[in-house]
Amino acid sequence: MNTPLKLSLFGLGLAAVFAASLGVGHLAGPAGDNLDHTPDADHGTHATPSPELPAQVPGGLQVAQDGYRLQPLTAALSTTAAQPMRFTIIGPDGRPVTDYTPTHGRDLHLIVVRRDLTGFQHVHPSRGADGIWEIPVQATAGAGQYRLFADFRPAALDSALTLGVDLPAAGTYEPQPLPAATRTATVDGYTVALDGDLVPGTSSKLTLTVTEDGVPVTDLQPYLGAYGHLVALREGDLAYLHVHPDGEPGDGRTPAGPQIVFHTEVPSAGAYRLFLDFQHGGVVRTAAYTATAAPVPQQAPTGGTRAPTAPAPSTGTHGHTGAH
Repeated sequence: MNTPLKLSLFGLGLAAVFAASLGVGHLAGPAGDNLDHTPDADHGTHATPSPELPAQVPGGLQVAQDGYRLQPLTAALSTTAAQPMRFTIIGPDGRPVTDYTPTHGRDLHLIVVRRDLTGFQHVHPSRGADGIWEIPVQATAGAGQYRLFADFRPAALDSALTLGVDLPAAGTYEPQPLPAATRTATVDGYTVALDGDLVPGTSSKLTLTVTEDGVPVTDLQPYLGAYGHLVALREGDLAYLHVHPDGEPGDGRTPAGPQIVFHTEVPSAGAYRLFLDFQHGGVVRTAAYTATAAPVPQQAPTGGTRAPTAPAPSTGTHGHTGAH
């Protein structure tokens, strides 16, 4: 879009509703058109998979799951300064959740990113005794619609949840195109090389190698109990994948660099933005990539001609220092 759009808060709210509806409707790629949208008494429509589709919805596409709801208490984000942003997690009993099981050293991880996948922040808010979370947040990419992802595990559940909601930042919205796909990211004098490809529907091994001024970094520091954290977001609906590396610091088999190995499974073909958090010299940095998962080749009918092999998925980069 070449011409900036003047968006009011009301207009941004309408955009959020449209984007969320479009994202859920296409959460599984082309097959997503088979989703049945049925009324929900609490929050409009939700997507019900048809029998031939997987029942599991990728993380971050829902504001509520398993009786838990992400409830923002702040109406909008500021583009000029960090302002308190407040929210709560409402439990099945209708009350704010106050009992959590920590995951990677924290009760809750919060991801903030604009819907064009710029302005990524991975932060950790504080929680009051009343169950209200709060942290200063600035819309660092400028005006637009931002997606908030809350990654947490209630003490009453055996597994973690990722819930998502949109908040607007008013002003002149100038969306940025997704950066081109390459194999390296640079940030603050560090280069992080990415080896491996994303393959839809199966586990993909990704190896990220960290060097500083051309020298391999072999003394990465633990951050939240790991040598690296990787978040993957799908372009369009922002389906969320939070992936952690093989091994952990102090396990006797995992070196402190230069390589960090991840295994991740993407739900569909398409473009993804990958954000790697790593710590060295007491500073947490974020290296960012664009990666493309190509469609899986279709099996040719018996006796027919084998379908052509799809081009190898490509990966790419655009690095910056993250907020933590």
